[in-house]
Amino acid sequence: MTHPNIGFTTGADGISLVLLLLTGIIAITGVLFSWNVTQQPRAFFALFLTIIGGVYGVFQSLDLFLLFVFYEIVIIPKYFLISNWGSTNREYGAMKLTIYSVVGSALILLALLGTYVLAPDDTLNLLSLAKFKFPVAFQMWAFPVMFLGFGILAGMWPFHTWAPTGHVAAPTAVSMLLAGVVMKLGSYGALRVAMTLFPLGLEYWRIPIAVLATFGILYGALVALAQKDLKFVVGYSSINHMGFVLLGLVTLNSVGLSGTVLQMFSHGIIGGLLFAVVGRMIYDRTHTREMALLGPMNLAKAMPFAAFTFVVASVASMGLPGFSGFIAEISILLGAWKTFPVFLVFAALGVVITVAFTLRALQRTFFPAHAAATSPDPAPHVFDPITLPERLGALLLMLATLGVGLFPKILLTPILRSFESPQSLMHHLIQGVAK
Repeated sequence: MTHPNIGFTTGADGISLVLLLLTGIIAITGVLFSWNVTQQPRAFFALFLTIIGGVYGVFQSLDLFLLFVFYEIVIIPKYFLISNWGSTNREYGAMKLTIYSVVGSALILLALLGTYVLAPDDTLNLLSLAKFKFPVAFQMWAFPVMFLGFGILAGMWPFHTWAPTGHVAAPTAVSMLLAGVVMKLGSYGALRVAMTLFPLGLEYWRIPIAVLATFGILYGALVALAQKDLKFVVGYSSINHMGFVLLGLVTLNSVGLSGTVLQMFSHGIIGGLLFAVVGRMIYDRTHTREMALLGPMNLAKAMPFAAFTFVVASVASMGLPGFSGFIAEISILLGAWKTFPVFLVFAALGVVITVAFTLRALQRTFFPAHAAATSPDPAPHVFDPITLPERLGALLLMLATLGVGLFPKILLTPILRSFESPQSLMHHLIQGVAK
């Protein structure tokens, strides 16, 4: 009886390093924005850091069994963090998130078992499996099953419904973690595992994936435009931005794929910043997220630092030049132009709607039109001042998106090297499909 050839094999290329950097930034800022946790703080931070450890493990694993173990480690702590420390419909949000995650994991496990049965030398080593050509019939079903399993966690439409409810129910640091890092586990797994191992399946299914990604871009933007709860606006914006990530994945050219990885980093930083402002700075002080109620509070004067931070996060989310979102989305759109010129039109429409719902949320929350017409100027409400840890966390996130936006080569150089180096797994992917 042979034993499975499983080992603690780890490594990192430019893609992994960018996402490891993102994880570190979100972990630090998440702690800073959780400085006010008084209910069982040891348990809260133990679970929070368990998720961080699992995420680090996924981004560094080169053995698929090891990757799956770390992937599973992330699931359970999310449930307890949301159900014990969350807010709106926390039990429902936690359970829904867990059920979706478990279903996705079951699909991934099914494809992994099939991979192990067909793999040579009873191995699940990613470097070895990438050199093996799996039968076409196997790739036709294994790729969509595995991609869907990872895509559920990435917020792929129409399997995205866990994300808005989970984000809204979660405490601030966990919302930052879900949008900033955990959703990236899905897109990373789809790229690193499903697309690398099953290039023929990818080639067959890439058009349906592009359709779903485009629907996600438009759906997330349109639904965000209709929301009244500020946190739901940010939650649905994550679906919109992750749609760009999934579209970039199937462009299968170095421009689109490099933009995808940069978008993972960019959305992680910007989404984390938005959730920090909405959840910690605003909701914890005003005890409401309804934009109609926040507008009359004159928050621009009552909390000027929160207003400034939200403005920066908003313009970064809209993809204005000088911020990380601009170069990321431009790269994805250029990559899509080469591969899916028809879908580019709808993706560009999604960008326009993104600007609309972002400006709508910004104006109704901090600069309502009725405030300008009021005479005399209404006195601002008095709230607890923004604390030093909150200011430090916000500044770190703002500097990250601004720094990458002004100097994108800092991240694009290692990312492009991962796709263009002949020795890399990703180069093997692009060349394999191109042939």
